[in-house]
Amino acid sequence: MITGAGGLIGSESALSFLSDGHKVVGVDNNARMELFGPMGDIRPMITKLSEKSNYYHENLDITNQEAMENLIKDEKPDAIIHCAAQPSHDKAASIPHRDFSINANGTLNLLEGCRKHAPECIFIHLSTNKVYGDRPNNIPMYENETRYDYADSSYLGISEKFPVDQCTHSLFGASKLAGDVLAQEYGRYFNMPVGVFRGGCLTGPQHAGVELHGFLSYIIKCAVEKKPYKIFGYKGKQVRDQIHCNDVVSAFKEFIINPRAGEVYNIGGCKENSASILEVIDMIYEISGNQLKYSYTDKNRVGDHICYYSDMSKFKKHYPNWSMQWNLEDIVSDILANEIA
Repeated sequence: MITGAGGLIGSESALSFLSDGHKVVGVDNNARMELFGPMGDIRPMITKLSEKSNYYHENLDITNQEAMENLIKDEKPDAIIHCAAQPSHDKAASIPHRDFSINANGTLNLLEGCRKHAPECIFIHLSTNKVYGDRPNNIPMYENETRYDYADSSYLGISEKFPVDQCTHSLFGASKLAGDVLAQEYGRYFNMPVGVFRGGCLTGPQHAGVELHGFLSYIIKCAVEKKPYKIFGYKGKQVRDQIHCNDVVSAFKEFIINPRAGEVYNIGGCKENSASILEVIDMIYEISGNQLKYSYTDKNRVGDHICYYSDMSKFKKHYPNWSMQWNLEDIVSDILANEIA
């Protein structure tokens, strides 16, 4: 069972497990279009998935407790990959109740449904690096012509031991942290096979990027379609790590093969796939010749990271068969090819 089946990671997960011959039940009510307008519409992806004979779609809202409990009771899934979310920290400020209902209460509905009706079900919760709030901004950094980076050149990035409280998260970060801790607790308290994956910038060609969410997809879309792009603060030198959705799903599969109870993993492109906005703009031009037209405002987004990339040492230690297959240039080229097509 996959929630948010029409989104980036949900659809990549669905397509992968379908190709492996599994029955997949997708849960998605296209709330992304409600939140972000026509650019967030995931119906074309749902149509694509529905062409597969082993795909079954449920147009349900995860905030509906009764509907989620009944679905889990009826299906008794072997695994749930929970990707459904309100994903924008900017949007959350204007819809705080809806944001919390989706990200926290929706997660609770699924976890409790599993506890009651499918306690052996392997549960993967897709969390976010925003649970760390803006605390990573306190790490000593240096600035060069194109980016900020950590002052300690040997630093691998943010690990799971990094503190999550007493900092500014945005309301989105707070609601996702609530869901994150709930998932951990169900795993640890009830000894359920639950894994929490705190994503950096997860991306891929099917990402329906919009201004408020989906940085790499959206900036490439703007470059190809000659749309203006706005940079919010930090001189455009803020750094993110990019990981292809295919690499994310392969990590999920490793966890499903050998699950743990209430474990937390950071997942992202790590140091090797990190880049600033300015560096991405240059890369897009070098690969495709598309020159992005952008404007700049000094006001950064609330709770935004100056520099963030993931330390995945823990996951790699627990699952040594996994390795990242997509480098940053390949990721950008893949999304560009999809946009130009």
